[in-house]
Amino acid sequence: MTSPDQAPRWLITGGTGFLGSHIARRLIDENIHPVLFDIVPLPPDDADIADRVTYIHGDVQDRQAIRRALQGVEIVIHAAAALPIQVSKRKIYATNVRGTRYVLHEASKANIRRLVFISSTAVYGVPKTHPIDERSPLHPLGHYGASKVIGEELCRQYQERGLQINIIRPKTFLGTGRLGVFEILFEWIAEGRRIPLLGNGQNHYQLLEVTDLVDAILRAATNPNVVNQTLNVGADRFQTLEQDMQALFDHAGSGSRLWHLPARPGELALRLLEQLRLSPLAAWHYGTMWRDSYVEVHKAKQLLGWQPRYSNAEALIRAWDWYIQNRGRYDTGVTHRVAWQKGALAILRRIS
Repeated sequence: MTSPDQAPRWLITGGTGFLGSHIARRLIDENIHPVLFDIVPLPPDDADIADRVTYIHGDVQDRQAIRRALQGVEIVIHAAAALPIQVSKRKIYATNVRGTRYVLHEASKANIRRLVFISSTAVYGVPKTHPIDERSPLHPLGHYGASKVIGEELCRQYQERGLQINIIRPKTFLGTGRLGVFEILFEWIAEGRRIPLLGNGQNHYQLLEVTDLVDAILRAATNPNVVNQTLNVGADRFQTLEQDMQALFDHAGSGSRLWHLPARPGELALRLLEQLRLSPLAAWHYGTMWRDSYVEVHKAKQLLGWQPRYSNAEALIRAWDWYIQNRGRYDTGVTHRVAWQKGALAILRRIS
């Protein structure tokens, strides 16, 4: 095994978050030393890897901090982002646009070998034609999606300056360690409540297991023949939303069932609650949950030799099993690794 002093160093922005922690663990397995750059300290759950990573406290809006973090680094995984639930446009753009510009600029100056930018399929918005491929028009939904479109354009500008950048557009991903919106869903299932859903549940909504995403990221970071590419990443096995949810209900042994609500009135109501800051759900959640939303992943398979291991149902079940083992250990917050404030959904829960 390579000693920590000899191992190659990779920088992960947003390194202590849900995705960052999974990337870090995979890098350790690959004898690569993770440098975790984040404004959030390494959480207690990661105590087992604390002596095998370098943690640097810093903000992607701080150029000097980025410069320090890049010392001795070969590869950068830029995963830091403000989430859709942080409804302030200013905050989202400050982190996702200005922060991305600073990371790209400093990486270029430091002669970083390659950078992988974690974008989102939110850049596509709600297209009428599926599956969505990488050439589909970009009509982002909400400030988060729009900020990712700008982030991608910044990446293309730095590609032209000689920085090798691969862009990953993942579907909604979940797995061990993620709470956020899934904690709300799992809590209701654990209580055997009806699960409110806009629409009839016959739409196809693609998900992604986080370890499948991590595998795609590592391949995008290391494949010498895949340079300056944009790649969709998602599960390649999924059924209707109703069928995938029923598989989860059956595994959980829950009496939960879907509670179908009128789609358009429900979407309008959730939009109003979001604007009043009374709901944790953002436009990306309520604008897509009742529509088809799935991407073509052939390009990632072909170029990266990547193959997702988990179906939608299997990803949900793996995340559920982790939730049950760790239920009640987390406080509310605004990241994927802590539970979210329920807002007006707490009222809906009482009548479900």
